[in-house]
Amino acid sequence: MFLCRIVSTVLVVAALAVALVSRPAFSQEIVVLGSMDQTIDWLKARNWWGEESRDTQLTVPHAMLAAYGSTWPSDAQVMLVADKKELFYRMMLPLIMHANVMVVAERAKLDSYRAQLTGGKSLSAESLADLRELVPLLRITDTESAATLGSSPDELLEVIDKALYRLDIIPPGLALGQAAYESGYGTSRFAVQGNALFGQWTYGDQGMKPLQQRQELGQYGIAAFSWPFDSVRGYFLNLSSHPAYEEFRRLRATLRAEGKPLSSLVLADGLVRYSERGQEYVDALKAMIRVNNLEIADGATFRDEPVSFIVGAGDDAEADRVRGEIDKLGASGELAAIIDSMKLE
Repeated sequence: MFLCRIVSTVLVVAALAVALVSRPAFSQEIVVLGSMDQTIDWLKARNWWGEESRDTQLTVPHAMLAAYGSTWPSDAQVMLVADKKELFYRMMLPLIMHANVMVVAERAKLDSYRAQLTGGKSLSAESLADLRELVPLLRITDTESAATLGSSPDELLEVIDKALYRLDIIPPGLALGQAAYESGYGTSRFAVQGNALFGQWTYGDQGMKPLQQRQELGQYGIAAFSWPFDSVRGYFLNLSSHPAYEEFRRLRATLRAEGKPLSSLVLADGLVRYSERGQEYVDALKAMIRVNNLEIADGATFRDEPVSFIVGAGDDAEADRVRGEIDKLGASGELAAIIDSMKLE
């Protein structure tokens, strides 16, 4: 598997074990997979492998990748390119779709806040606290200013409208294309060492340093994440808030207003500033989406099933060890704070 080094598996598995004890909404299933052949066989058994028909609805198992085996970088070098790409896309898509589920839920809350205010009602303390936490994340205002929100209904409505504009779904085909492009299908040093799937920069002493850092660009690094979904979450927040992606948000809002689908190929045109390569980057990204038929993911839906988690192991012995860790940590219940920090709901 890929995207999270096995050295961090203990932390991730601990979180998952606690999740299964304390969160009944999640499945009791944690799938530990060893070899690449075993992984592909599991995907085939779930009817989640092979060419998809372009004219049928794509339905996706709600299986969240949590950790991968230590042999992924070497395995990827000898796998058929088609298999490597398919494995990457099959494992990434549920993470991206789960992020969109969370976005839709947040938008529903914002719509409910708006309806309350326009109906002459006040927001509850809990709703106001939720809004105050959200707007700095979307760079609508800073944390200090957000703390004073609530004195004026008109001010709240303005903030909610800005939040609804910025926070919206990202077509999965677009996210898949960018993740593949930026991480080399999960094989880059940044992806392997820090779950950095989208090449997001960070400044100061944080982040992983490039081997050849360009001094004229400042003290920058590549943001690292604890597990794959956190990288997806960071990417969503980046496109929702950074000034560089205003054109992306404008295009998305225009499609919504016109009642048109949010197309990966159309919205890719709003990402000229995602890379120093500019339009050349956009053209390459759109070519990747077309060649790999990634737009089929834009309309994908989850199957009606509970969430489950996938943990990769390099071989059978490692898989047995990981299963033992899961059993012990699942019984302890002492790391409940970790699952809360994962914020999957």
